[in-house]
Parts: sequence; C-alpha cells; structure tokens
Amino acid sequence: MNRYETYSDEELILLLRDGDNRIIDFIMEKYKGFVRNKAKSMYLLGADSEDLIQEGMIGLFKAVRDYDAGRDASFYTFADLCVSRQMYSAVQASNRKKHAPLNSYVSISPGNPEAEQAEKSTKYVGTDFWERNPEELIIDKERAELLEQAIERELSSFEKQVFDLHLTGMGYVQIAKVLGRDEKSTDNALQRIRGKIRKVISQLKKEESQ
Repeated sequence: MNRYETYSDEELILLLRDGDNRIIDFIMEKYKGFVRNKAKSMYLLGADSEDLIQEGMIGLFKAVRDYDAGRDASFYTFADLCVSRQMYSAVQASNRKKHAPLNSYVSISPGNPEAEQAEKSTKYVGTDFWERNPEELIIDKERAELLEQAIERELSSFEKQVFDLHLTGMGYVQIAKVLGRDEKSTDNALQRIRGKIRKVISQLKKEESQ
C-alpha cells in the first residue's frame, strides 16, 4: 500500500480505472479520518455518530466510484461534497435534527476574521446571525428552547436546511452544493434567516424586559 502514497488522488483514480482495485482500500483508509471529522460536525444536528461515520464511508465510496477528473474539481473537493450529502441525507432521514449549538457558544459578527475562524471549530459552531453584543455569546437553556421553537415556526423548509448546514460550519457555496441549489438562492436564504432570527431575539428581549 505504501507505494500508493507517492501518487495524487487524481492519479490514484486513474490507476483504479485501469484495473488496480487495491486502490479502493487505500483511499478509504486514507480518508477515514476526514470522514470522522466530518461526522463530528454533522453530529451536532442530532444523528448518531457511528451511523454518520458509516454513511460518510458510503459517500466516500460513491466519490471514488463517480469521480470524473474532466468534469469535477479536485478529488478532495468532490469527496467532501459526496460525504456531506450522504451524511446530511442520513440526518434528514433520522428526523432527529436538533439545534444543539444554540445551548452553548455561538460566533457572531459577519466579516470578522476571528468569528469566521471560530465557525470552523466544533466549540463555536454556527452562526453569525446574532448581534455584536458580547452578552449574546452565551444563550441560556430556556432562551435556546424558545429560539428553537421560533426557528421551527418562522423558517421555511429550505431555510431550515440551510440553517442546519450552516450550523456545521459550512459556507453558502458548500451548502448550495450539498442541497443541489444555486448559490444565489442559498445566499439569499442565509440573509433571510439572519433577519428572522434577529427579529426573534429582539422579541425575546422585549418579553423578558416586561
């Protein structure tokens, strides 16, 4: 297997197409850690971690099977898309999606490099929807539950999908690819979500002050 390490992913796929089926096992082993890390972010949506890893490996196998160097971007990018789609389909099928990140820390301030970096970690997963007020960094359990109820009530089906994937740290470009939608409509959905959630938080503040 070690001799395969000198080849790029794209070169490995070409060798596989030429009949070297051992490459499948090599690529699956090479990307196993990547799949596990992806499962950690998707786990925040409520699915079982081990199930997600299994689904991710299925998505990885599909990437190996379907990758076309003349049509697709790099194999890594294509594999990321296939794994994300497979996992998110599993999350939807389980119907156990939860907005767990709302019970802890959230990142804010769109355009802030520190906030953007925070979105990439599992501790500060998710959204730049909140205001710049530092007090909003921590949302207590009761407010989180009210916010979740409002999300279910106010967001459309498409907006909920976009919101869920954004909570895993995805940007609108990758979300669009996972959902099979165009980037413009996905970005517009994020803008609508920001406005709706700001409105909900404002209403919650008003009710608390009364």
